[in-house]
Amino acid sequence: MISVYSISALIAAYLFGSIPAAVWIGQAFFGIDVREYGSGNAGATNVFRVLGKKAGIAVMTIDIFKGWTATNLAVIIGLSVTGPQNSVQFVNYQLALGVVAVMGHLFPIFAGFRGGKGIATLFGMILAIHFEAAMLCVLVFVLFLLIFKYVSLGSIAAGFTFPLSVIFIFQSPIRSVVLYGMCICILILVTHQRNIERLIRGKESKVNLFRKPTV
Repeated sequence: MISVYSISALIAAYLFGSIPAAVWIGQAFFGIDVREYGSGNAGATNVFRVLGKKAGIAVMTIDIFKGWTATNLAVIIGLSVTGPQNSVQFVNYQLALGVVAVMGHLFPIFAGFRGGKGIATLFGMILAIHFEAAMLCVLVFVLFLLIFKYVSLGSIAAGFTFPLSVIFIFQSPIRSVVLYGMCICILILVTHQRNIERLIRGKESKVNLFRKPTV
């Protein structure tokens, strides 16, 4: 059922997602726009690469919180719109809010519609919808990062872990969650196309969390 409250929540979710933490922190504390350095993306990975660990952790935390907060707006909308918590209707509305937040991160109204790749915001969304699968994604990401030192490869592996885990490990009965997981894979492949090309050519930049920032 479409209502003023549900539409307002979707708008709020987009605005949450549009908060350009990478751009604002870079400009406020370093006097630069991170989109002009490194990979050119306004995301946590590029901040780690360009501005260092402290700034990267701050941006990643904010981006995750954006996705988690937007998705959990479903809790305050009301049962008439979302249905009981953990019902199919409730989870579907959570998915809608989370997707809108990710779109906000990709195309932020507060930063000229030039955003990041949405991985941290996606994770915040997953964290709100399926905590156990989210933790498994974290484990896979960390393992790939420690072994290969490629954030992009870790992100891709973690992204594919979500649908595989909800299908084969957790066996989620909600089909929309499975479909969403498959869509995540497609989105990650699209947004990481250049990273994949660089990985194949052996030219993808590795990340050393203990390295000093470049600017």
